[in-house]
Amino acid sequence: MLASSYTAAASNPDPTMQQEQLIALDRKIVWHPYSAIGADLPIYAVESAQGVRLRLCDGRELIDGMSSWWCAIHGYNHPQINAALQRQMASMSHVMFGGLTHQPAVELAEKLVAITPEPLQSVFFADSGSVLSNRSCQRRWRVNGTPG
Repeated sequence: MLASSYTAAASNPDPTMQQEQLIALDRKIVWHPYSAIGADLPIYAVESAQGVRLRLCDGRELIDGMSSWWCAIHGYNHPQINAALQRQMASMSHVMFGGLTHQPAVELAEKLVAITPEPLQSVFFADSGSVLSNRSCQRRWRVNGTPG
């Protein structure tokens, strides 16, 4: 099943069929974090999220006690965060930092430098923990002259 097939199924008034198709496609093509490829673990289709609650396609609600793994510390669908995202996306959603910059990034870096101790006077923006870990190791190696 192609994603476009799921999109067509999304207009199907039967939410159970929509959920079953979504989960079947997910099992076929998505490798979830902290699992093996093809692991037969439960998968729950989420329809919406608000605050700490996740509403599943079957109508059940769960509390996300992990605050997501990556970025939901303030809750899902937070109105101030949504508004900031909409403002930013009106001009650009993302720009890679390979020789490029933009005002929101520089302003954020300035605020972060202002609240950190004196030796920390620069900011490295990363899109994942592994990139940050790699860069930290490289920095330590350069500063100390030894790996590790």
